[in-house]
Amino acid sequence: MRRVVVTGCGAVSCAGNSVPELWDSMVNGRCGLGPVTKFDVSEYRTKIAGEVKNFDITRYMSAKEAKRLDLFCQFAIAAADEAMAEAGLALDPALRGIDNRRFGVLVSTGIGGLIVIAEQQNILRDKGPGRMSPLAIPMMIGDSAPGCLSIRYGAKGPNFALMSACATGCHSVGEAWWMIRRNDADVMLAGGTEESVMPICLAGFAAMKAMSQRNDDPLHASRPFDLDRDGFVASEGAGVLVLEELEHARRRGAKILAEVIGYGATGDAFHITSPDPEGAEDARAMSIAMEHAGIRPEEVDYINAHGTGTHLNDLYETKAIKLAFGEAAARKISISSTKGVTGHALGAAGGFECIACVKAIGSGIVPPTINYETPDPECDLDVTPNTAVRRDIRVAVNNNLGFGGHNAAVIFRRYEGK
Repeated sequence: MRRVVVTGCGAVSCAGNSVPELWDSMVNGRCGLGPVTKFDVSEYRTKIAGEVKNFDITRYMSAKEAKRLDLFCQFAIAAADEAMAEAGLALDPALRGIDNRRFGVLVSTGIGGLIVIAEQQNILRDKGPGRMSPLAIPMMIGDSAPGCLSIRYGAKGPNFALMSACATGCHSVGEAWWMIRRNDADVMLAGGTEESVMPICLAGFAAMKAMSQRNDDPLHASRPFDLDRDGFVASEGAGVLVLEELEHARRRGAKILAEVIGYGATGDAFHITSPDPEGAEDARAMSIAMEHAGIRPEEVDYINAHGTGTHLNDLYETKAIKLAFGEAAARKISISSTKGVTGHALGAAGGFECIACVKAIGSGIVPPTINYETPDPECDLDVTPNTAVRRDIRVAVNNNLGFGGHNAAVIFRRYEGK
């Protein structure tokens, strides 16, 4: 089947508004979390989050155009523009030199435009249906992100969004890989975008007791795999990759950053929020990805784990890695969760973390799991505590889980010109 490579990456995050800034923060353990400033959180249990800072949408469009787009779409546009630029793809379809009918978009969100929903509901209640915005529906629906990107770039290939909670970004990259493999497209924009630092999200996740309450110490609140972890910290942003058929990329002289070689997706069929306690189906997603990739467990060098910093996720994910790779191979793999730096960007998390895998392969650097102070005897794999390490990374796996029992794994390999 056709081979698929990565030729561009773009990101907007609380830890940097470009891939170089985000990767520098990941490698150096520079946390992007802090007190919530967007709204009054005085009555909230959790008062911290990963807000995108110094984001100026007018770098990409007029203020008038931006008013027609929810923030998750704005984040997607900024990240996609960066990915397009790195891939050497002109924003103007007429100047791109490719068949735009075979250029598609699968950039998804885990939640969608909740702020617009909340605002318009208040208008409906207080002022009546006649005062509703005519743009309310297109601004709130989750598929508006790929729709906006398709219109912006004239991309006429496969164009839609999927939704699988915190596995959304990873699933989107994996499904875009399949589209190119089966010859539905030559180029795909893929990843995730999220605007989750909003009242209903913080209140809802806090009500579930899923979020950290280290409000007085946000820089150390997200602590994946640490014994004293007390929940995740919500964040926002977008992570987008350009995936491209290998020969298509070669013909136009694109720089190849990595190759995508495998993808697996499964469902726990267990609980709406808790992962499977045995980690069996998450393990099977990683095993399926390895089968598609044609690799053995001992060939994997690095795993960017979902690693949310909740007690159950980190424990069950550790079990899943052991099941998928076997005890012996699992203990030789470098593992890290970069959510100590970025927080948990929900639908965008997989976008960030696929980019981290690509950068790790290209740089030979394993980014650390920061805020790791007290080892958990039940999470006993090498999680690269606190300090980045150098390692020859040929194969990297991104693993993500989502509420609803969704599991996704994507495998990247160093491209060696063959």
